[in-house]
Amino acid sequence: MTASFNLGTPKESPSSMFLKSQFWASVQWPPEDTNFEGKVAIVTGSTSGLGLDASRQLLSFGLSGLIIAVRSTEKGEQVASKFRAQYPKANIQVWSLEMESYDSIETFSRRADAEISRLDIAILNAATQTAQFSMVTSTGHEKLVQVNYLSTMLLVVLLLPVLKTKSPPGKPGRLTIVSSGTARGATISEPKGTPILPALDDKLRPWNPVERYAVSKLLGHLFMVNLVRYVSADDVVVNLVDPGLVKGTNLQRGAPLLLGAFFFCFKAVLGRTVTVGASTYVDAAVIKGKETHGCYVADWKISPFAAFVYTPEGEAIREQLWEETMAEFEFAGVQRILGDLKK
Repeated sequence: MTASFNLGTPKESPSSMFLKSQFWASVQWPPEDTNFEGKVAIVTGSTSGLGLDASRQLLSFGLSGLIIAVRSTEKGEQVASKFRAQYPKANIQVWSLEMESYDSIETFSRRADAEISRLDIAILNAATQTAQFSMVTSTGHEKLVQVNYLSTMLLVVLLLPVLKTKSPPGKPGRLTIVSSGTARGATISEPKGTPILPALDDKLRPWNPVERYAVSKLLGHLFMVNLVRYVSADDVVVNLVDPGLVKGTNLQRGAPLLLGAFFFCFKAVLGRTVTVGASTYVDAAVIKGKETHGCYVADWKISPFAAFVYTPEGEAIREQLWEETMAEFEFAGVQRILGDLKK
């Protein structure tokens, strides 16, 4: 098991961990001599907020190549234009990526394999929040589960062999998935053996946007525990990163007026700056080493997974979720990909 899993159930409540994180955690900036010259990175969801600032930080340390993976290539080109003026030595490209579409994710990963000669880093930052229950028509899944879990984890698996083969010899690729501290208090209450994804897709069940967002991130914790059985840290270092509560992001842009106003005020008082939040991405994706493989990195350090992961119910749901996710991804050959990685 990984260092995060071995830490065991968190000793403090989610609310206590949140307050300590926001008020007492010390920022760990990259060392002054940090140099990413020669390295190439993909950052998804990079036209605003944390993804944008993480991209800027990578470029500021000499990153040679950046692929801005975005839903709107028009917005992506606007960002790229500014970056190209500020960092003229970097090769900055804008690629289309629609996280609600499996076809788009497969096309993106195939393009990465075909067109990139080197890939060192992938930061999967794209996520969504919605105010009301909605389904993704093309997949039949609830939107938060689709984007924040299913689509993200499909992209993870499809990028793993690209990072393994296109990172320099002796230097494993780095794949960082953006998580959330909200996962720490999340639970899934389905009885043992009950299909998880169909239950989460059931529009007749009670649905709360805050709770569902937390569950969508908890699913990533559960997936990670099983994923690292197939991936060696010598090939690709995979981890989850929690940027903490950050002010100035657009994640709650779809929330109802009153809820949006609440989050705006809440983040204004307690939130980290975007620059500080984005520094957690750079830290987990590049500065930290193999010790973070398969781990949840919060407050710039290896942290326990969500408490639910360690419960008997969590273990049963983790295995059930893995089987369902593998079946969902059968069209993309993920079991073959994971089997090849394990060899």
